[in-house]
Order: sequence, then structure tokens, then C-alpha cells
Amino acid sequence: MRCRHKAAPDRSRKRSKALNTEIRHYEEQDLHDLLTAWEKASRIAHPFMSEAFFEKERENIPNLYLPNADTWVAVVDGKVVGFIALLGNEVGGLFLDPDFHGRRIGKALMDKAQELHGDLEVDVLKDNVIGRKFYDLYGFQFVKEFLFEGTGDHLLLKLAFKAS
Repeated sequence: MRCRHKAAPDRSRKRSKALNTEIRHYEEQDLHDLLTAWEKASRIAHPFMSEAFFEKERENIPNLYLPNADTWVAVVDGKVVGFIALLGNEVGGLFLDPDFHGRRIGKALMDKAQELHGDLEVDVLKDNVIGRKFYDLYGFQFVKEFLFEGTGDHLLLKLAFKAS
């Protein structure tokens, strides 16, 4: 039996074992792939939202959200397949191309957020079954429910994760 020694990992760019995923800071050239991942993920997670909502968010992401968030991307084979946008310890958004669901990439993004902030909070649409299941499996706990202003009658759930 041979022993193989590996060099110490580069901690500046975390890699998940699934698909050799790289987690790194968002860069401007990532915008197209980021928006593609957001739209694909958002349309399956939020089929109850209007087309006007998606159009408005498509404009808000590069012009309002990204400039104000600490955004990390998941890169597989040189392509951004998902991202997490952080506002302090609040997860402002976590989206992953559905073709990459179930490969622990979302967990790798959330692990990065926890590494940076410890305790985390997120608001997730009550009707977003995919998102709610992910946050539940990660260990988030229900805090409160409230109306998502500007979307009619959609409800948001505030969830919290306490680092151990």
C-alpha cells in the first residue's frame, strides 16, 4: 500500500469535492453566467411569480443588488453555475443552475457564508419549496412569517442558522 502526500490546500479558493467546484468572489465578467443561473433557478423555484417580477429582478441584480452585496460564485469547468449574495450575515440570494442541484454546490456556497459570518439569516418565499427544503436540510430554523411587499399576497419566512 502506498501513501500519497498532498500539498496543503489553497484556502483562498475553496473547492468542493463535487465536480471540482471553485468558490470565489464575483467578478464583473461573471455577470452573464450569473444571470443565466439565477433565471433558470428562479423560474423553477418561483413559478408563482409574474413575468414582470422576473423582468424587474433581472434589472435589479446588476444595478442594485450586486453593487451592495458580498457575492461569491460557484465555478465548474470555468463557468459560473451559482452564487450567494451576502449583506453582512444575511443571505440576500442563493441561486444554483438546476442542472447542478444535488451535487453539494449550494452547500459549498452556504459553507462559505458560514465561514465568513458564523450565524446567518435568510428570507425565503413560503411557496419556494426548493429553497425551504435546502435551508431546512442545512439547519436553518423558522423565526417569523411576513408579507413580501410589492408582490401581492406572497409570504416570506425569516429563517436563522446558529453556528455551533
